[in-house]
Amino acid sequence: MEKNNNSFVMDVIEVEKFLGNPPHGFNVEHRSGYRLVKSDTSQSCVFIDEFQSSKGKVIFSQSPGRKITVRNLGEYTNLRNQLLAKKIYVMVSACANTNAKIQNKNNPALGFYVVVINGCHPMIRWEMEKGLNSTISSVAGESYTVNVDIRDALQTWIGENFRILTDGEKVKPTWKNTHFTINYHSDALFDFPYWFGFSKRDFKISYCGK
Repeated sequence: MEKNNNSFVMDVIEVEKFLGNPPHGFNVEHRSGYRLVKSDTSQSCVFIDEFQSSKGKVIFSQSPGRKITVRNLGEYTNLRNQLLAKKIYVMVSACANTNAKIQNKNNPALGFYVVVINGCHPMIRWEMEKGLNSTISSVAGESYTVNVDIRDALQTWIGENFRILTDGEKVKPTWKNTHFTINYHSDALFDFPYWFGFSKRDFKISYCGK
């Protein structure tokens, strides 16, 4: 899979392929009724919630989930440093768009993929720093909810001609759940911007090396 250096930008792996042949730093243990995925936290930031696959429940043991909560400047600084120094793993959904003939109401997703982005790649690091600086300019006394969206980078990496074969038809997917969320909760008593929704922000990672 990806090389462990700054030249690597990103990769996209179908989730069962990821679990069947885990990359360096990951290990999948088969337990009774579920699969437990362990990761090397010195190399990776995993933001994947527990989910139900076609082969049973999957749990990423070192993952805080898609929503990460930090409660003080120290925790935020630690998270920020990790994002800028490690590979970031997020699971996304490939769904049928509204114009597709194939629509499965019980399971609208055509497939699930693990996206890995190298946070220490110079351009990714630059975009991450710029985005965090613009959305969380000061964490003292204010709470923030920030979505870090990788949809643009994913779409460019996959390309316009990517299709998923479903029931004999090639379907162009719509990508969903392409973000992870940082919740910074201040202990300020009168956090008016957060109460009125003015501190709910987002930024996009668009660089993919192509």
